[in-house]
Amino acid sequence: MIINLLVVEDEALVAAMIREALKGSVYQVRAVAFNAASAVSYLDDEHFDAALLDINLAGKFEGVDIGRLIRDNYHFPFLYLTAHADDRTLQNAKLTEPAGYIIKPFTERDLLAGLEIALYNFRQQRQKGIDVPNLESLNQRLADPLSAREIDVLRMLFTGKSNAEIGEELFISVNTVKTHLSRLYFKLDAPSRTAVLARVRELMA
Repeated sequence: MIINLLVVEDEALVAAMIREALKGSVYQVRAVAFNAASAVSYLDDEHFDAALLDINLAGKFEGVDIGRLIRDNYHFPFLYLTAHADDRTLQNAKLTEPAGYIIKPFTERDLLAGLEIALYNFRQQRQKGIDVPNLESLNQRLADPLSAREIDVLRMLFTGKSNAEIGEELFISVNTVKTHLSRLYFKLDAPSRTAVLARVRELMA
């Protein structure tokens, strides 16, 4: 099993060290973004299972913004890489609910252990407190009803599954999953996964 990583790091040498440290492991660096704009572009176009985010990008704490974006729209675990940050920045970082922190300078063991613990904790948390509403009556509240497959995808959104996991469970491609998600966004008038779940709960209340 390969775990695809997004690395957001503005120092090319550090990014290369991460790639080298993870070589031969189950963790594969699928993309490296050297700035926030590139990170957003990769998130839109690629699938990732986890991310390593430098908090400080080009002198700004944009890594926290990317963490917030992943939490709200992409729903996979991420860890912050940091050498130093003030208390306010760390507090803001904490609010984005990262799966962990890795302190620079780091070793290969630090990376592997941090990623393993983060992914384990993320899976454990996702198994707890899952409250999936009965979606069968949802179509009675929609002008444009959901298809059976769209309801299947929606149900899996409530359990926190990634696009890849949804595809594997439904035996469809990730691109097909994205198509179903786009239709859900349109029919529920919601721009993101988080908004979709909130909209469903609102309709079912």
